[in-house]
Amino acid sequence: MMARWLSLIHGAQMLAALAWSVGWALAGWPWLAALGAALIAGFNLLVLALEFVLMRRANAQDPAPRPTVGELARAWWAEVRVFVQLFGHEMARHEHRHPDHLPAQAQGQRGLVLVHGFFCNRALWNFWFERLRSHGIAHVAVSLEPPFGRIEDYPAAVEAAVLRLTAATGMAPLLVGHSMGGLVIRAWARSHGGAGRMHAAITLGTPHAGTWLARFSHSPNARQMRQGSRFLLELAGAEEAALYSRFTCFYSHCDNIVFPARTATLPGADNRHLRGQPHVDMIHHPAVFEAVLRALRPGS
Repeated sequence: MMARWLSLIHGAQMLAALAWSVGWALAGWPWLAALGAALIAGFNLLVLALEFVLMRRANAQDPAPRPTVGELARAWWAEVRVFVQLFGHEMARHEHRHPDHLPAQAQGQRGLVLVHGFFCNRALWNFWFERLRSHGIAHVAVSLEPPFGRIEDYPAAVEAAVLRLTAATGMAPLLVGHSMGGLVIRAWARSHGGAGRMHAAITLGTPHAGTWLARFSHSPNARQMRQGSRFLLELAGAEEAALYSRFTCFYSHCDNIVFPARTATLPGADNRHLRGQPHVDMIHHPAVFEAVLRALRPGS
């Protein structure tokens, strides 16, 4: 479903840019036709820039290091590139290009469950799949439906993935969640007794304590990610403190979606700061993939 949403949005955006361009060109205003079409086609880039401005202001009192102007500019450009690649191509067209990998020889080798975040699907991880296969790692990636439902709607998909992977490997899996996906993992642990059925969890830019930016969205899952939301308070209240010691939380002072930066951490977790790394592009940071490989090694 998310792939259809993305295709429709991009199609409508390009048609609007074309209509504007043709209309004003025929009216004898070619410069206005070109400028307007460029602004419509590049609207998402402007929104990303605004996110960085808001993030920098919200992080003013955060204990994370203050990013330099150069770091912000590089982070914005990195996020632009990954946005075009993932939202404009991979997630819109190639959600199922890479199937789950459960080889016969997976028994006795720890596997991996991948959980994407808000307004995404399993193609978020397309960059990872071939690398995981090359390392012989069994993995299952979920697509969370409905896209704009409640976070409580999603643990069933994680449970199905964990059952498949555990049956194939005979071992408790490692779970990795990007953004909202980390909250889904925690919700799964609460509703399905997952705390005792997972090896560990790694989260990337997850709004564990909510995000300032969520106030601008009114979908049920976005409202749940607002700072101080009832969902987040009830989730934290139902968890034992020992659970957080099994979490590794990557966060960044250049995260343009989850800010202030400290909201992506958990008390007692292994909280790791990624300097200069924007939100979606966290999945490409080499330290993240290395942490996954290390957590999957025998004896870890």
